[in-house]
Amino acid sequence: MFKVTPNPPDTDPASPYKSPDSKKLHDAAERALDYYLPPASHIKASTNQPERMFLANPAYDSESLLANASESLGSASVMLNDFAALLENSQRKTLLGIAQVVMLGEIAVNQALDKVEVKA
Repeated sequence: MFKVTPNPPDTDPASPYKSPDSKKLHDAAERALDYYLPPASHIKASTNQPERMFLANPAYDSESLLANASESLGSASVMLNDFAALLENSQRKTLLGIAQVVMLGEIAVNQALDKVEVKA
């Protein structure tokens, strides 16, 4: 028995570089790709420095950093709970779950803060 199979689709046998317009289009596409997706060697050679605004100052002691983290997490917890009160049931549960994770982080930071020895 012979199985009938469809013919492959007809393709244009012409090279994409036969016409000047296709060459221009290809060059433009290459430039766009190079601009938005630079080669890895260009990315690794970047001289960009990390944004220093939010880096922890190494001169601060652990107690100060932990106290600041505790305050930030406490504020985030209050904001999440206040916002959750404005939402419907399923969204409220999701936000309250996030608030609980933040609260657990705050508890962990507070326990670490309790163990920090103050240097006199």
